[in-house]
Amino acid sequence: MALHFSRDEYSARLNLLTARMKEEKLDAMLLFAQESMYWLTGYDTFGYCFFQTLVVKADGQLVLLTRSADLRQARQTSIIEDIRIWVDRTNADPSIDLKNLLVDLDLLGCRIGVEYDTHGLTGRNARLLDHQLASFGTAVDASYIVSALRLVKSPAEIDYVIKAAELADAALTAALPLVKPGADEADILAAMQGAIFSGGGDYPANEFIIGSGADALLCRYKAGRRKLDPVDQLTLEWAGTYAHYHAAMMRTIVIGKPTDRQKELYAAARDAIEAIEQVLIVGNTFGTVFDTHARIMDERGLARHRLNACGYSLGARFSPSWMEHQMFYAGNPEPILPGMSLFVHMIIMDSETGTAMTLGQTYLTTDDAARRLSALPLDMITV
Repeated sequence: MALHFSRDEYSARLNLLTARMKEEKLDAMLLFAQESMYWLTGYDTFGYCFFQTLVVKADGQLVLLTRSADLRQARQTSIIEDIRIWVDRTNADPSIDLKNLLVDLDLLGCRIGVEYDTHGLTGRNARLLDHQLASFGTAVDASYIVSALRLVKSPAEIDYVIKAAELADAALTAALPLVKPGADEADILAAMQGAIFSGGGDYPANEFIIGSGADALLCRYKAGRRKLDPVDQLTLEWAGTYAHYHAAMMRTIVIGKPTDRQKELYAAARDAIEAIEQVLIVGNTFGTVFDTHARIMDERGLARHRLNACGYSLGARFSPSWMEHQMFYAGNPEPILPGMSLFVHMIIMDSETGTAMTLGQTYLTTDDAARRLSALPLDMITV
């Protein structure tokens, strides 16, 4: 069995969850988010793209319902002992198998929490599930219960976050010697991902973002590569990933002499991220962080060039995104607590002049000042 954490660690997490379920008066929970299953039991797969759920009873009993392809996966990677299989067949409806399982677990007529807001539960499967639960018990949207518990990392988790941050630094360090006129984006991308693999890391939960020229203004991955011009700009967003824990970074690299506009946008990004470091402390909220970002950008006339969020919580995540549910946006009341791993990004995309500028890194909150997890400087990178 390959577990990333001790049995005691998993027991402590289960105790946190069952205590929260008691507060919410839940007799059971149906976990569909892969990161919830991973956090609670170590279960590691990409089989969540099909129907599967981890049933957690209020007394701590765990039962996984999945496909045959994931039977050995669950045995090898998790602490789950009771694994049930629904059979692939024509017109299969695994929600019926799940209802029968819930009957076996004596949950008829009970109050059951469901993780609806996850890529592990498609709209079609949610409809099938609701149909079965309608006459069975009371279904409650419990999408964020485990997500909230995962916001604050344990000391063991923090060790993995720090390792992920080291791998993120290694990726940029590997890429920089390749960034020059005529360089192929494909070689840069290969060097970054290769450095993470060589360091013992994993695939990230979403693709690295790489774009040059006009594509430097994009903040999503897209297919296709180009070679850098003598005067160019290259935007990179990536994450070091270790045991599925992520530490993200972001940079826009200037190829050739920086323009006045690039210098201006960089100064705004640098000032904003340094101001955020001062408010990334206990007593403030996620909304406070965004307000700081928006104030500095807007004072400099950059309101139409900034985004409506400036970062988010990170952790152990699975495709298609390494982003957690809690983001830095206006009015978010989520409190900043010690032990959070938070990615702060400044993304300025000036479509009028075709100028991109980004700056981002991951922080660990503490009882005092937030700790930068990258050892690399925030200086503008020019080649």
